[in-house]
Amino acid sequence: MTLPQNINSSDDTLLFDSISNDIVEKGYSIRPYALPEKLAGLLLQQINELSDEKFKRAGVGRANDHIINDFIRMDEICWITGNSEAGSEWIKWAESLQKHLNRHLFLGLFSFESHYAHYAKGDFYKTHKDAFKGEGNRVLSLVVYLNQNWSPDDGGELVIYDKQSTSSSVIDNSKVTVTPSFGTIVTFLSEDFPHEVLPAKRDRYSIAGWFRLNNSIANNIDPPS
Repeated sequence: MTLPQNINSSDDTLLFDSISNDIVEKGYSIRPYALPEKLAGLLLQQINELSDEKFKRAGVGRANDHIINDFIRMDEICWITGNSEAGSEWIKWAESLQKHLNRHLFLGLFSFESHYAHYAKGDFYKTHKDAFKGEGNRVLSLVVYLNQNWSPDDGGELVIYDKQSTSSSVIDNSKVTVTPSFGTIVTFLSEDFPHEVLPAKRDRYSIAGWFRLNNSIANNIDPPS
């Protein structure tokens, strides 16, 4: 599939403005079916072409603390690089969003890492945070869904817990549930929102990414991992 050279264009400005405004107002943004159509199609094509061997069991923790724990999560992941057309265009789009957010929100985002995620039937990811206060690594989380014709009966929803919201016995405003429909974009402040993925009832595909600050150790840049 050949895409026009302007896949990442000024047409994204309104979308990026909406995401920025949402983050200022709520700390998170949910934009259904918002990923540019050509980019979404290219990513879907790559997902369909990736062999099972490309996906590895996801774990919890980083570096030496990284372990596989079936009680917490059961998904498989494949890290995205710029070595394919789909990966390259995705990274360019994410970098455009990063520049926009830095320009308008002064977040100081320095780098971006992302992977495809596959949840098979029954897979889940229990409540967790993408970063913890004071770590200063992941600042903003980005999720994009690549599931066509997803129905409420298919499960696999993302649940974001908003501790800032008030709740009552009638309405629970403390959580937001997102159906993983094709092209939906979710962003949220990594340190502020616990979230989980409910069990999927069929194969579920997404991209999970994180914008990070420039941490350094002994004057060496701390790269994404």
